[in-house]
Amino acid sequence: MKGVRALASGGLKTFVFDLDGVIWVDRNGVPGAGPALTALRAAGHQILFASNNSARALATVYANIERRTGYVPDPDSVITSALAATRLVSKTGATCYVLGSQPLSDALAAAGVTVTDDHTAATAVVVGLDRDLSYERLTRAVLAVRAGADFYATNDDATYPMPNGQYPGAGAMVAAVERSSGRRAIVCGKPHEPIRDLVASRVERDDVWVVGDRPETDLALAASAGWGKILTLTGVTDTPAGLPAHLRPDVTIGSIAELPDLVRTTADGSGG
Repeated sequence: MKGVRALASGGLKTFVFDLDGVIWVDRNGVPGAGPALTALRAAGHQILFASNNSARALATVYANIERRTGYVPDPDSVITSALAATRLVSKTGATCYVLGSQPLSDALAAAGVTVTDDHTAATAVVVGLDRDLSYERLTRAVLAVRAGADFYATNDDATYPMPNGQYPGAGAMVAAVERSSGRRAIVCGKPHEPIRDLVASRVERDDVWVVGDRPETDLALAASAGWGKILTLTGVTDTPAGLPAHLRPDVTIGSIAELPDLVRTTADGSGG
């Protein structure tokens, strides 16, 4: 495990931040998130964001980072599970039935994927977080998968953090389709290969650290790629105790606001 000493060592790094539970909770930025991101970038470190949330348009995610934290993200610094799913599905020539948000459907269509409401015409089903979920739409997705359509999930997060508790995530919808169809989804979000490859394609430093609140996605992504693991306690996890060895964080912080001091950022970008 790398630990605090490796994090504080000299040399420029790439930090890959989760969003929900790390940068914000619901619509409120985590206190100190904006200044922390600004300090890290000013020191020369690369800042990327990787989110499993597929319900927001990419432009909305960029705007939300700025609105909620005051930090203006660099172009091409945001990767989402919807982007990973779109990249994968667009290569197949599939006609898709989408059980998910309108931004997910729009992203697929913008990438040249044919999106249909007719489940009998679908050769693929893509499932993401769907806050307007209905029994009828769930049934269409199940029927299409049972009829042989390829089955993709943007992510399989069971929950996502809100101020008053954990709300059902995309994984709840994915599980319903899996249970009713008897088939497992190809998952595109963290920690799986589609989003891992997409993040890796944008990494500019050799020393990479993933900062997240969910061990089974964020820290598992880091573990699978050989990157450093930083757990923040502002989201779904309030303690690192009891985690299996491969998901144990190298560093645990109360919030992102603590990170610049640990990294020992300096104005000239030396990192030491």
